[in-house]
Amino acid sequence: MGSKNDLPVAEKGISILKSFGIGYEIFVASAHRTPKRVEELVTKSDADVFIAIAGVSAALPGVVASLTTKPVIGVPVSGAVNLDAILSVIQMPPGIPVAAVGLDRGDNAALLAIEMMSLANADLSKKMADYRKDMEKKIIADSESLKSNV
Repeated sequence: MGSKNDLPVAEKGISILKSFGIGYEIFVASAHRTPKRVEELVTKSDADVFIAIAGVSAALPGVVASLTTKPVIGVPVSGAVNLDAILSVIQMPPGIPVAAVGLDRGDNAALLAIEMMSLANADLSKKMADYRKDMEKKIIADSESLKSNV
């Protein structure tokens, strides 16, 4: 996270990662205020995928991507100037891609990371398929509940 203020967004992702039994580490490291810390955290990490959460100028995902060849998922955080955060995550220069999810979608970032990791992990792939089936069941149940209430 670029700042501790981003924690509510991160917590959405943490909840998903925990439900899938995925280990994670969380840090506050600012691309602008602590660039050496960002570099140290990225270069010494054994993570398979990085999720970088940041608002305002949202430079953190791009900086993380510049320091690794592993996948980086950027999560723009809402604030006073939402468009700046979104564009900072999605408008990366050629050669340094960052996957992007919607504003404040720490949950989708975690799911995308799990999908990436499931390419090499059959158990994780099955868990993801089960998760999707559970979502489908919930939506159908929600629809059915409307019939009985109308």
